[in-house]
Amino acid sequence: MKNKKVLLGLSGGVDSAVAALLLKKQGYDVSCVFMINFSETKNKITGDCNYLEDKKHAQKIASLLNLPLKILNFEKQYMSSVIKPMFADYKRGLTPNPDSLCNKIIKFPLLWKEAKRLGCDYIATGHYIKRKRLDATNLRSKFANYKTQLQSKASNCAQDKDYLYTLKIPKDKTKDQSYFLYDLTQQDLAHVLFPLANLTKEEVRTIAKKEGFPNHNKKSTSGICFVGKINMKQFLQQKIKPKTGNLLSPEGVIVGTHNGVMYYTLGERVKDKEITINKEFRNKTKSKLYISNKNSKTNTLTIAPEGDKSLLSNKFNIIKTNWVSESPTFPLSCKVRIRHLGKLHPSKLNMINNRLVCYLNNPISGIAQGQSCVIYRNSEVLGGGEIRFK
Repeated sequence: MKNKKVLLGLSGGVDSAVAALLLKKQGYDVSCVFMINFSETKNKITGDCNYLEDKKHAQKIASLLNLPLKILNFEKQYMSSVIKPMFADYKRGLTPNPDSLCNKIIKFPLLWKEAKRLGCDYIATGHYIKRKRLDATNLRSKFANYKTQLQSKASNCAQDKDYLYTLKIPKDKTKDQSYFLYDLTQQDLAHVLFPLANLTKEEVRTIAKKEGFPNHNKKSTSGICFVGKINMKQFLQQKIKPKTGNLLSPEGVIVGTHNGVMYYTLGERVKDKEITINKEFRNKTKSKLYISNKNSKTNTLTIAPEGDKSLLSNKFNIIKTNWVSESPTFPLSCKVRIRHLGKLHPSKLNMINNRLVCYLNNPISGIAQGQSCVIYRNSEVLGGGEIRFK
């Protein structure tokens, strides 16, 4: 890889730090970028913006590895393209996946834009995901039924026009980030590297400790991409005003009130302190209560006790679908995931009246409109889209 230039997103965490180290050892000419996308989250102890601590870690790692580091501010783009649409979706009663949107619209395209400006051949991140390169010529002959689609995808790639790319679940399944990366395209995958694909988190920390990285034991980030772990209801209340509505029993009887359907998601456990519930119903229903239905038009939430059949569903539609490498033929037997690191559910997909419909082999709870449904065949990430019921 001598003379091959790569621009790496250095977040300040241990994953991107080790990714930088591995690329340098492989002979790449590595440059780094720290992206500022959100500055409103504060450290509760110091009162400083959370990104400042991450930036310091990134600077230390770049210095240790003797790599150039550039600070880029994409906060304006992140607010307009990720945070505002997220608030709008919640206001409509949906449960969006802002991390996927961030990767699709902010992280990968803006990193690549900067990489091209600097004359780099690739970009890289510390994501746990595998990218596999396939020979497009062989694929065209093997999948004759849709070779035109494959040829079109291959010819549109930014580079390596004789190849197609697939995404696969990484070695460390507990850190699998495919749920946030299913929306990447062939154009993205043609120039991206994922150095941690064949490592576990434990192995990454061991490497970082051996190299003397100060962030080798830094806690993994959680919550919304670049925002961090927050109280989601409080975060939403910054932009979406509470609106009192009725709380219904599975039979449709009013049993209390809530402060707005936009703050809740299907399958979520309802805590008594967050709602006002009739004592009679609460005394009658001793078990945990969950959201079984939400109606944005009437601002009503339906709750049901744990184990109630109304919490289960075995069918939903998928819209805004992205197929990573190939548009499959239907019906398609596969597995789907409806939340990050969630269980892989055996399913069958079919096109019904120009709508992609997912039929789960067994009904499950917690399926919410707006969530991402990511589709897998064995370890391959075929693609995914947004869940809808109508």
